[in-house]
Amino acid sequence: MPSEARVRLRPAHEAIGVLPAMKAVFLRDLKTAFRQRQDLLNPLLFFVMVVSLFPLGVSPEVAFLRQAGSGILWVAALLSVLLSLDHLFRHDFDDGTLEQLVLQPQPLFLLVLAKTLAHWVLTGLPLVLLAPLLGVMVHLDGNSIAVLCLTLLIGTPVLSLIGAIGAALTLGLRSAGVLLSLLIIPLYIPVLIFGTGTVAAAADGAPVAGYMALLGAFLVLALTLAPFASAAALRISLSNS
Repeated sequence: MPSEARVRLRPAHEAIGVLPAMKAVFLRDLKTAFRQRQDLLNPLLFFVMVVSLFPLGVSPEVAFLRQAGSGILWVAALLSVLLSLDHLFRHDFDDGTLEQLVLQPQPLFLLVLAKTLAHWVLTGLPLVLLAPLLGVMVHLDGNSIAVLCLTLLIGTPVLSLIGAIGAALTLGLRSAGVLLSLLIIPLYIPVLIFGTGTVAAAADGAPVAGYMALLGAFLVLALTLAPFASAAALRISLSNS
């Protein structure tokens, strides 16, 4: 009887492929986030508040805001993503779901990639959609706003992928938010430099293809390496917890 039971259960077990498992993880994270709307809205409100308050604290002059607007938006987007990273694995770690993901037969790095994609859809994509409105607020012209949205569309997934490594490494630690910032912000600097540089070049009428190519290279590199690093960091954090 035990051998027959194993034979009957094996096809059902093997029927769960990699893509259905990734889809299930992705949809679960979306549903969980919409149940905890405060964690979902905090990064967006922070993004809007930083961009709105910057002219009041520095200078409301149109020429200054037009020159510094892309940097303001990019720094605000970077900090907003950073603010949301602590919750990427935290809830699953607290309720034991993360341990079940590690034990799944599917590759852990693909499940981590699905979770990171859900994080970007919930955090990075809304920032891209809000960017045109805030770009008008800082007096960017139409071409600069379009380039800004494109750079955010390419760059924010990189921020989520790199941030997942730091979130996995600091999982279960006290004062994880501070340590996460210290680990991740230096890795964010190249994306920030080329993101703002692309918009500045577009505003000056210079070609931006080279900047876009570098941002695309960052995205490909992050997609290739970050899920493996995040999966390894999760295994280390769980083994030490």
